Amino acid sequence: MYLLDTNHCSKLLSGHPGISRKLRSLGDVLVATCVVVRGELVYMAEKSANPAENRAVVERFLDDIEVFPIDDKTADAYGELKAAIIARFGPREKAKLRRIDIEKLGFRENDLWIAAVAKRHGFAVVSADSDFRRMQLAGDLDVETWWTPAADS
Repeated sequence: MYLLDTNHCSKLLSGHPGISRKLRSLGDVLVATCVVVRGELVYMAEKSANPAENRAVVERFLDDIEVFPIDDKTADAYGELKAAIIARFGPREKAKLRRIDIEKLGFRENDLWIAAVAKRHGFAVVSADSDFRRMQLAGDLDVETWWTPAADS
């Protein structure tokens, strides 16, 4: 079971052949995304040169993929993961820990929520973002990469 991050969903929206092939090869395995990715995709469409057209494309895509919400168990997974990341990568001094900014440690809040959804449901996160790989060092998180920006160069 796989949870697609925004970069992989975005590539699917643009018809990336490698990701499309990978999806076909999985057969009936559940491939989903989450409400955080939905928000990021809608934002990308809204800030594009053709918001109405791109929003319609995003909506069609979202109609065809399961979108998992954030619930209480996901919020718990988020809190546990964030605490583990701060324990692993944060400062050792208690005074500094009280004012820690997770993004200064190289982790985006949205990515923590995406990882929490994946952990809560037992999915592997599919992303090209390196912060997910670093999250693996702090907690039990499966991560796969089906595409990287370098592959398109």
